[in-house]
Amino acid sequence: MSSKAPVQPGVLAPLPLQARHLFFTLDSAAGLPAALDALAGQADGEACVAGFGASLLQALDTSVDGLRSFPALSGAGVDVPSTQHALWCWLRGEDRGELLHRSRALEAALAPALRLVQATDAFRYRSGHDLTGYEDGTENPEGEEAVLAASVTEGPAGLRGGSFAAIQHWVHDLDGFEALPEAEQDDIFGRRKSDNEELDDAPASAHVKRTAQESFEPEAFVLRRSMPWAEGGEAGLVFLAFGCALRAFEVQMRRMAGLEDGIVDGLFRFSRPVSGGYYWCPPVRAGHLDLSALGR
Repeated sequence: MSSKAPVQPGVLAPLPLQARHLFFTLDSAAGLPAALDALAGQADGEACVAGFGASLLQALDTSVDGLRSFPALSGAGVDVPSTQHALWCWLRGEDRGELLHRSRALEAALAPALRLVQATDAFRYRSGHDLTGYEDGTENPEGEEAVLAASVTEGPAGLRGGSFAAIQHWVHDLDGFEALPEAEQDDIFGRRKSDNEELDDAPASAHVKRTAQESFEPEAFVLRRSMPWAEGGEAGLVFLAFGCALRAFEVQMRRMAGLEDGIVDGLFRFSRPVSGGYYWCPPVRAGHLDLSALGR
């Protein structure tokens, strides 16, 4: 991690074995200062990464430049919904039961100002694969490039080291996907499942072509930290991307939906997003969230 950018360590760390995504709505603005003090004491930025929605900052009568609510998008046969929340916490660890108890403690500490409205358990599959068997995050930047892509490296204390997070739940039709010939599956992603090599003759709708970070002007690099989820009869991917701004994710999502050139990403053949939110993740200071930009 760059000494110039005190990023929440969990942003840059490898994927954990287990994770739990918590989404909170604001019930009492009057109780928010006490809740934020409690959050700063519990969220170390590594075992618990925290991000604030625009509505929470508005309740504090403040703002962070570049943060906005997630925009709903519609393309040809494609809907990308917005389900923005006030607060998001990403609990990371190795034991699902431990994460459950930590989430219960956090929920109690934030009440009555913030109320938990959604919790999603996620897990690492193989070495970081989607449930389709394809490797996720192949084009992730590494080292100092990851810091530059995922965080704000300049500016005043309290903002420097902050990150912007984009989060979506995608629901997969795994039965439909697995019924496709493997060559057709490869064309959807633009990579071979067998060796993760990019296809030279991938169709224009291939996911790797829709989201090629170098193909945008300016380039649109993000740091992906997505993990699968499964509950009941549904399963998919909790897509999570960190950026120094929200633009990179947004231009990729618009192109995936076909809003740039009319070509819809092949992923929509078997998967669909059912949620979407933007969050500002403050930097850390002395092992705790630095909320000085919020007046704390």
